[in-house]
Amino acid sequence: MKFRIITLLLTLSIALVACSPATAPTTESTSTDGSSTDDETDELTAVTLGLGFIPNVQFTPFYVGISQGFYAEEGLDVSLDYGFENDYLTLVGTDELQFMIGSGDQLVLGRAQGLPVRYVMSWYTQYPVVIFAKAEEGISEPADLAGKTIGIPGPFGASYVAFRGFLEAAGLTEADVKLESIGFTQAAAISEGTVNAAVDYGVNGPIILAQEGIETTEIKLDTYLHIPANGLVTNEKTIADNPELVAKMTRATLRAIQFTLDNSDEAFEIALDAVPEAAGDNRDANRAVFDAVLDFWRPQGDLGLGESRAEDWQAVAEFMQRIGLVDTLVDADELYTNQFVGISDQ
Repeated sequence: MKFRIITLLLTLSIALVACSPATAPTTESTSTDGSSTDDETDELTAVTLGLGFIPNVQFTPFYVGISQGFYAEEGLDVSLDYGFENDYLTLVGTDELQFMIGSGDQLVLGRAQGLPVRYVMSWYTQYPVVIFAKAEEGISEPADLAGKTIGIPGPFGASYVAFRGFLEAAGLTEADVKLESIGFTQAAAISEGTVNAAVDYGVNGPIILAQEGIETTEIKLDTYLHIPANGLVTNEKTIADNPELVAKMTRATLRAIQFTLDNSDEAFEIALDAVPEAAGDNRDANRAVFDAVLDFWRPQGDLGLGESRAEDWQAVAEFMQRIGLVDTLVDADELYTNQFVGISDQ
């Protein structure tokens, strides 16, 4: 079966932090029509936000924040940096960049390497990585993975962290499954039967196959282990020296997320202006992705928009040490703060 190449693949992929020097980012200020702007913004504070990879509808809140003037109203001129090759955690940790989007596992890795990074606002309220399979495979819980061939982009990043979480939930080891590095071809690998299951973002492979009429089952990591997912990350220097900048960035981003959740049709159109390649023949596929990803941004349980929970940070710190990705137990209190979303740390 031939699959259309759409811009949702690889989005928000989280690479494990490398120890090598970072590559300096290339920034681009994004206007409402997706073009670069060089308007006079002397009265605004320039801020670069490291996103990773390429423009995509899954970054809609940031397009909304720029288009609707939420950042400008806070006195910020925000540029979005898309550099999958950039080691944003090192750039932020060394204060070469003040803000990035990162997840709990990344923060643990960074802190273990001595990078003074801190998570200041939750965006994704569920860890977005799943294991999915054709329905006829009968894979509906982690224990069903025993003896199966599982496709994964490679032994790195969010996919590998989640994979280890699924194995732990089932009481399995890597020796109990056959793990195959397949790059970012999960949907094709499942469709063609070259693997029994694959690790992917829940709004990528499963959505592609649904577009092709293929029924799948999914196992969500959040059912077994809640890792703080993608959110706004800065560094201790910025928090200490310019807390109002962090507060402004947080307020505007939360406002943009809420607008997106409350006005999804309008927000999607704003995203298409910023990412024109997602329109045209790709519009329906990208709308399906957009609709699916909204659920990952909605507050869960008793947590308000932007908040995170101390026990989740403790759990991910212990998990990362337990599976050997860090040597020491990172202090959970160093990983995050809720001070910029209006509540005390819990």
